[in-house]
Amino acid sequence: MAPTHTGKDLSRYLVEKHPVREPPYQTKSICPLCKLEDEIVTVIDATVYEEDGRVMMKKTCDKHGEFVDVYWSDAEMFKRVMPYWYKTVGLDNPRTKTVEGCPKDCGQCPNHKSHTALAIIDVTNRCNLSCPICFANAGESGTVYEPTPEEVLDMMKNLRRNLPVPCPSIQFAGGEPTLSENLLQYVNWAKELGFNHIMIATNGIRMAKSADYIRELVEAGLNTIYLQFDGVTAEPYLAARDADLRPIKQKVLDNCKEAGLDGVILVPTIIKGVNDDQVGAMIQFALENRDIVRCVNFQPVSITGRIDHEKLGKMRITIPEVVHLIEEQTLGRIKATDWYTIPSMVLLGRALGLIKGSPELELSAHFACGMASFLFLKEDGSYYPITEVIDIDKILKVLGDICNLYAEGKRFAGVRAKLKLAGSLRHIKKKGLIKDLTSMFLKRGSYSSLRDFMHNIIMLGMMHFMDPYNIDLERVQYCDINYPTPDGRIIPFCTYNNIYRQQVEDRFGKALEEWRVEKKAAPPFNL
Repeated sequence: MAPTHTGKDLSRYLVEKHPVREPPYQTKSICPLCKLEDEIVTVIDATVYEEDGRVMMKKTCDKHGEFVDVYWSDAEMFKRVMPYWYKTVGLDNPRTKTVEGCPKDCGQCPNHKSHTALAIIDVTNRCNLSCPICFANAGESGTVYEPTPEEVLDMMKNLRRNLPVPCPSIQFAGGEPTLSENLLQYVNWAKELGFNHIMIATNGIRMAKSADYIRELVEAGLNTIYLQFDGVTAEPYLAARDADLRPIKQKVLDNCKEAGLDGVILVPTIIKGVNDDQVGAMIQFALENRDIVRCVNFQPVSITGRIDHEKLGKMRITIPEVVHLIEEQTLGRIKATDWYTIPSMVLLGRALGLIKGSPELELSAHFACGMASFLFLKEDGSYYPITEVIDIDKILKVLGDICNLYAEGKRFAGVRAKLKLAGSLRHIKKKGLIKDLTSMFLKRGSYSSLRDFMHNIIMLGMMHFMDPYNIDLERVQYCDINYPTPDGRIIPFCTYNNIYRQQVEDRFGKALEEWRVEKKAAPPFNL
């Protein structure tokens, strides 16, 4: 049973923002070459500063010298979104102790500031592709990491023990998770454990072969496929995946419709000079498939795994660059100002939880980690962005006032909150389109009731995962996308993929030949 607010001191839910800082300011990072060449994590000072209209990061290692990289390519956008970084209530039950400091105590330690919004479980590191840009570096180590069903179940149970908010969403990943013979069971268990959003991150190869396979997963509890999608022409796939996978992607969408899947998220890894000229076309593709596609989640490339580090400067692209490219390629229909930083959504989850009397997820990532916008769909296939529908700043003010009614123990807080919500209708420019959203707040107060509403929109997301060259340990401490491990830890995404992945796979994996002997077969595994 989820924890409730009943009888609790709600003062922790008082709305606060992080102080706005003008670059330059100091943070902590790691030396990339200590990690990549010497396999040592060396924490070093880093300066975030402004230069030529960009936000940069500079750091110096005593052994390897100075490193300079682009942190955010638009300093003005950086300054615009920082004031939307709200403080969160965080995690009440960390799993590790603070001993050596970030990032050496991940698991999560008491210094971690966010609770888990999305958990990722790698059910196998086997894959049926050998993508040059795989941040998981799947298959290269010669070790098969494939947690036992018992370990996967324990990891899921551990996530659901998070307080004050049990982890609500889970994604099964890899490698290629559809190679796991136990995936159907894992989806079923996730549903039984109370995860309200269950995803599979996939290249789509197996799902393109069988609608029945997808149907079985849907019947077990699958909500969404997180589908690798790199463009609308052959070239990006040949560069990033060594094969033109477009027919597979289209067949997956067709099979999902036949199987009755609720939705698909398209996930393009954006690489400068490879597919950054197609971001507008990717959005158009989503609009043309709006009966099944719910979101396009752009991911500026992280320089990890198999990526040639000498090509870093040519490949590096940051969130603002992609946002501006979308504005250009949609001819200004989706403007840079239509995007808001992810933690601006903290107040939505907090207000929902206080209204319903049970803590809800607060999307509390660092402000520089991600951005989002929403497109409201018309019947003719055209759209307009959320800023043409809602006055975001005024709605955030209303949500903040509602949170503070409860946090300050005001009399009749529930009644007054609903009156404030009703009054917020004046900040809604196209009232008919969000009637369901208003009803969700006033009557049910549940994320699950957003489903019908989400069918009338397409979400645009943007997450830039860090690599050893640009990692900011302050961002790590606010990460809300985490990996559980078989030993009970829950590790932030960027430290897992940059520092801990190989350690975990070595400890809990098996040598390839040993694994093959046990399985008495040689499964798809590209080495």
